[in-house]
Amino acid sequence: MLRRSLLPLVVLIAALLHPTPADAAGPAPHYLMTAFTNASESNMYVYDSSNATNFNLIRSNAYTPPSGLIRDPSVIKHTDGYYHLVYTTGWTGNTIGFARSADAVTWTFQRNVTVGLNGSTGSTWAPEWFRDSDGSVHVVFSASTTGTAGQFRPYRITATNSALSAWSAPTALGIPANYIDSFLVKVDGTYHNFLKNETTKYIEHATATSLNGPWTFVGTGNWAGWGSGLEGPALVRLPDNRWRIYFDNYSGGRYYYADSSNLSSFSGRTELSGLSGTARHFTVIREDSGDTTALPTGNRSLRAGSLYVRHRDYQAYLENVSSTSPLLQRQDSTFTIGVGLAHSGCYSFQAINFPGYYLRHYNMQLVLQRNDGSAIFRGDATFCARGALLESYNLPGKFLNGSLRLDPTGTAFTVTAPLA
Repeated sequence: MLRRSLLPLVVLIAALLHPTPADAAGPAPHYLMTAFTNASESNMYVYDSSNATNFNLIRSNAYTPPSGLIRDPSVIKHTDGYYHLVYTTGWTGNTIGFARSADAVTWTFQRNVTVGLNGSTGSTWAPEWFRDSDGSVHVVFSASTTGTAGQFRPYRITATNSALSAWSAPTALGIPANYIDSFLVKVDGTYHNFLKNETTKYIEHATATSLNGPWTFVGTGNWAGWGSGLEGPALVRLPDNRWRIYFDNYSGGRYYYADSSNLSSFSGRTELSGLSGTARHFTVIREDSGDTTALPTGNRSLRAGSLYVRHRDYQAYLENVSSTSPLLQRQDSTFTIGVGLAHSGCYSFQAINFPGYYLRHYNMQLVLQRNDGSAIFRGDATFCARGALLESYNLPGKFLNGSLRLDPTGTAFTVTAPLA
């Protein structure tokens, strides 16, 4: 495998001579969201966004468990490089479900884990991932011993191995009865719990200095001005360090979000365009692709060591092509580098001799395909520069390697003058 290196001087000079996208000065955020919908409690939908506001459907019916439901799906990116899912398996029962995916599109069932308090007569709802600052991984869920009308309390289980396949016994979180949908974040040593009061139907806010409490409610009733009939709070941190909370206004059949700089006071609720009335109880994670490296745009060729990226029969290869090679080979090795189809801070590579065809990753392999206009194509055909590496925009942490596949290591690429 070729060694990583800094971008050669020719690339830096070319970057000065040729305009680059306005947003290429920093990492490009990518937001992944998993949800069930009004249409189905047994199928999960996957969405993504570049701004945490406008979400695009990546795949409908992306995951159907072998049995039961998939309500309240919560997603996390684990240290093993996989996206892991946890979800509600039924209105009643004592299990939660787990699945995982390498690409956030194709999911594989892992297991059901028994965590409930009273077998099939109770209810176990709304599991949410929480990774603590010490690296420990937890799932927080709500359980009742007497079914859907019972007095729910939040509990947690803790992963006892790095594979997330073994879990501790449930531990009460220390929250009073009749609360569900706990969502936790930790900031500067303080745990923040946003959760639904099942009596008043308001989303409330509690804080603690320990994961097991004691918890102090710092926002109760209509403290944020969002009204009642709300559930499923989920938070994500934005690039400017503000927090965004999403919540399901189930009583009105709409979805909203609000923003905060300090988790104490929030903006008024804003309806989530495009998803309101469709998506239900979701979570969002943010990953950043690329860094401050800017690539020269226009017609260019890509080289790894002495070999150039060339498309041939709609596959991408690294081949020995030079300025004296036949014209067809040189054209196959020349691409128009332009603003990323999915994010303006990144780049897409269009074949000069096949207009409308772009390099994209497909099953982790680089190929050449026609832009079909779909959100998944735009994401797959967008790459962000991280030094001399080309990082996938929609699979952050995966880079093009010397086999033109995506992997966690990657290979250094040089942007050169066009061969054709």
